[in-house]
This record gives sequence, structure tokens and C-alpha cells, in this order.
Amino acid sequence: MQLINNGKTKDVYKLSNGNLLLEFKDDVTGKDGVFDPGANEVGLKMEGAGQAGLKLSKFFFETFKRRGLPTHYISADTEKRTMEVLEAKPFGEGLECICRYKAIGSFYRRFGKYVKEGQDLDGFVEITIKDDSAGDPPISKSALLMLGILTEDEYNMIIKLTKEISDIVKEILATRGLSLYDIKLEFGKDKNGDIMLIDEISGGNMRVYKGEESVTPLELPGLLLD
Repeated sequence: MQLINNGKTKDVYKLSNGNLLLEFKDDVTGKDGVFDPGANEVGLKMEGAGQAGLKLSKFFFETFKRRGLPTHYISADTEKRTMEVLEAKPFGEGLECICRYKAIGSFYRRFGKYVKEGQDLDGFVEITIKDDSAGDPPISKSALLMLGILTEDEYNMIIKLTKEISDIVKEILATRGLSLYDIKLEFGKDKNGDIMLIDEISGGNMRVYKGEESVTPLELPGLLLD
């Protein structure tokens, strides 16, 4: 295997068959020792977070596969904390799609004059550019098209898939009495240029609540999968 990226929460290796291997770490994003899925830096280490993230990713990706949704997922080994995936071409240098069901986190910090904290947002989708030095800034549809990062058809497909996938996650969590406040997804293109869901789907990239209490990435697998 060839290490091609030492990421914040995962290391990425190139396999001899042309696919990629993601190795999940126990590092999670946040600031000052507090977990925050919207942060663009590693904030703390949670022992077992890597395996927890992979268990959830495996569960969700296999659920999406059964529903006919396009993803990069091939297989996972939860004991080794690894997931084999198709190689994907990013849009620009990477985009993140955040589906927001509640006004919380950075959305509330930016728009607190116009919304109450925790206010319903009805699955509003916001796209941000992956750029740590710039703080992962939000970008509009017109800017994405003008800069050539997305075509209009690609934009429409990404928004559609974000809503569909996020709604599935929200519905599954609700069966266990859990509420999805927001979730961060990433997309790329396969070798044929078709759009697919990439990265991971775990407690590390979503905010989940049980009643009024937030659920940590380590707690979520036990609440959802057991």
C-alpha cells in the first residue's frame, strides 16, 4: 500500500487494484477539547472513535447500496478500522454539503440575529469549500458555476442527493428516538464521471441529539446499532 494522504481523521492508501483504503483514526474535529463536526481542525482524541465511525459508515453505506444510491463504498473491516472504496475525483479541491435541520453551530453563530437557536430549518443545504486556512467558507450556487467548480446539472444532482441521503439518516435515527440536527456529506466523481457519495457517514460528521442532550460519536453506535 502507498500512503497518499495523512488526513485529520483518516489516512488514505492507494491499493494495487486501483482502489483506496481508508484507515480511521481516533482523532475527531473540534476546538479546545470540545467535539464539533463543523470544525476544520482536530480538537481531541477519543479512544475508540475510529472504530465507532467505521461501524456507522459501514451500516449507512450498506443501507444506501440497498436503496440504489451511488457511493464509493466497497467493503469494511471494523477490527482493522479500514474501509475499501473507489477512487474519486473531487470537485475543485473538495466541497462539503451540510444539510441543516436545526439552527445550531456555525449557522446559528452567523445568523443568530434572524433565527432562534435550535429553530427548525427543514433540511436547508449549504455548500462550503474545503479550505482550512480560509475557515471552510460557504459558497453560493452562482459562485460555484462562475468558478467552474460545478456545472448546473452537477449542482442540482448534489443538492438532490444531499437531501435524499440526509433524510434517510434522519429517518433511521428517529426510529431510535434520536434527532438529527445537521450532517456533513462529501461527493466526488467516479472514473466515468458519475457523482457518488464519498468519505464517511458517522457520528463524527453529524450532530445528533437524544432529547435535549447531544450524543457523542462514541455513544452513537451503541444507541443506533445495538
